[in-house]
Amino acid sequence: MKKSLIALALVATSLSAFAWPDKPITLVVPFPPGGSTDLIARQLSGKMGEKLGGGATVIVENKAGATGTIGATFVARAPADGHTFLVASLGPFVIAPHLIKVQYDALKDLDPVTVVVQAPNVLVVPAASAHKSLADVIAFQKANPGKMTFASSGNGSSDHLTAELFWQQTGTSGVHVPYKGGGPVMSDLLGNQVDSSFMNINTAMPQIKVGKLRALAITSAKRSPLLPEVPTLEESGVKDANVQSWQAVAAPKGLPTDVKKRVHEAVLASINDPAIKPKLLELGFEVVLNTPEQFAAFQASEFSRWQKLITSRGIKAD
Repeated sequence: MKKSLIALALVATSLSAFAWPDKPITLVVPFPPGGSTDLIARQLSGKMGEKLGGGATVIVENKAGATGTIGATFVARAPADGHTFLVASLGPFVIAPHLIKVQYDALKDLDPVTVVVQAPNVLVVPAASAHKSLADVIAFQKANPGKMTFASSGNGSSDHLTAELFWQQTGTSGVHVPYKGGGPVMSDLLGNQVDSSFMNINTAMPQIKVGKLRALAITSAKRSPLLPEVPTLEESGVKDANVQSWQAVAAPKGLPTDVKKRVHEAVLASINDPAIKPKLLELGFEVVLNTPEQFAAFQASEFSRWQKLITSRGIKAD
């Protein structure tokens, strides 16, 4: 009898997995449309259904607010049935929980699938700036502490934390100027209203190409093929300054193993599709596509890293 029950359970599990998905799969983006995370989600939604087969439908739903934690909370509380996924940047995964009260445990309530892409930040100054190199910036800050302005898209954003890490590692200080989003940052940089920013490479590249911004350093471990002449912070002597903005896919905790495997395979196939991958590379993204286990270990490491920086620098939310 016991063996029969086990066999029936296995058959039921198999049939359940075979029936999945039996309704549209929703990729929840916890930010407004138009940003990098939204771009990644929409690239996935256009291909995942095709890669999963069986007439699967994949849609994107934007649930913005509270630095991405409203959407993350929604996914964390959703049924773990393989029909709801979070596509988010590092903010809701490893930064926001240290800045505001959140309604989920970032390390326990979400089931990691994969880090899809990552992209470094670039230290940029207006073309008219007197600073021609990273050495110029460091020397100026040491001679004029608290004088040079660094714009960011908001308190606790990747560009803000990169600036804080830069000041910590170089023993310098600047003035953080937080904005509400990247658009105003770009506008005031081009208008020479602020001195600099650690801007995401995807955002900065168009203005670097036309000569309106000057790139002085990049936060990746190695130089970017898009900016081969721009040195990394680390090769310029700034230690432990490898910073990446990343976008990842996760599910509510308890996602069935077979469903996670199929979703992981579909995400990999979608991003590696010849219609998608070259476009992402051109925009400055590095394709990661690690395993769920690797993502979990990476998230834990990033969680600890940013917690230590936020605490030591006394960083507060807006």
